[in-house]
Amino acid sequence: MSYPIVFYSPVATITKDEENARKRKMSIIIEQYKNKVSTLYTNDDHHLCKYEGFWYFQLFYHHSKADFSVESIMALQDDFQAQPTDVFLTSHPKTGTTWLKALSFAILNRNKFKLDLGSRPHHPLLTISPHDCVPFMETEAFLNNPSYANGLMATHIPYTSLPKSIISSNCRIVYVCRNPKDVLISYWHFDNKLKDDDSIPTKLDDVFELFRRGMNPFGSFWDHVIGYYKASLEHPDKVLFLKYEDLKKDPESEVKKLAKFIGNPFTEEEEYDGLVQEIIKLCGFENLSEANKGEEKTSKVLSDDIYFRKGVVGDSVNYLTTEMIRILDKITKEKCDGLDFSFGA
Repeated sequence: MSYPIVFYSPVATITKDEENARKRKMSIIIEQYKNKVSTLYTNDDHHLCKYEGFWYFQLFYHHSKADFSVESIMALQDDFQAQPTDVFLTSHPKTGTTWLKALSFAILNRNKFKLDLGSRPHHPLLTISPHDCVPFMETEAFLNNPSYANGLMATHIPYTSLPKSIISSNCRIVYVCRNPKDVLISYWHFDNKLKDDDSIPTKLDDVFELFRRGMNPFGSFWDHVIGYYKASLEHPDKVLFLKYEDLKKDPESEVKKLAKFIGNPFTEEEEYDGLVQEIIKLCGFENLSEANKGEEKTSKVLSDDIYFRKGVVGDSVNYLTTEMIRILDKITKEKCDGLDFSFGA
């Protein structure tokens, strides 16, 4: 089946009236799910609650924003209607989400934005974060204006908690996973980047303890990955399961696989002209991290370069103790028992 090209359109500046309307809608969401949320098991120390087997922020504690909160998940489950032509980029946090967004956006929009990088083209990814080009469903921006997604969306929601319309429709789901040890270290660095300069840095031991117990947002990491992996086995025409390490090792093959799956395969002429390599170069870690240090930003909450650190496979060995590695490997072995699956190095 062929899918339409997804064209980028920036989110308009929010006016005062629109901001008031946003607050009213968020208040309605809080009120609508207040009783349901009050029945959930909570971890008060970390402002998390457990819903359908996974941990989420509660809206009250998450800076009064719906972003990635349990209320936003509930709202999507009740109201979101997927279309057959939609493409959903799914992942656990810190597994290569930014890279997957950039690659998918560049693939789907390659006829609109030419990629002669030597001439410094006016491509959105050179100045705008992939997170602004491809919205997360479970954020306020999307809940208030779902139309700007244009059929390409992202989410951290576990497979078993996705809105039913996504599961039942003929849309495409792409999932990217990563070695849990590298995910843990990436999450630890990210968490400390979010802190104010005067805040006490989070200790690796503390993050490790929560991570291994699955008590991090959208955790357990292993259950999250396995849910999508099993879905890819049951519905290979609907769910594409990618590994971050494979993308690093053989980006050309993986990018061509991605393009074909989402309905926009590269032509022989495009491959001959080197378009696959140009997209890989455009979406490469160094290029994206440098581009997102520019002045033109649409993100109003976080600096875009917070999403870029190293992107190196196996960097966790420089931080984790031998005992930490043993524990994480043991959990992985137990969780993946009986599955023909292993994480990258």
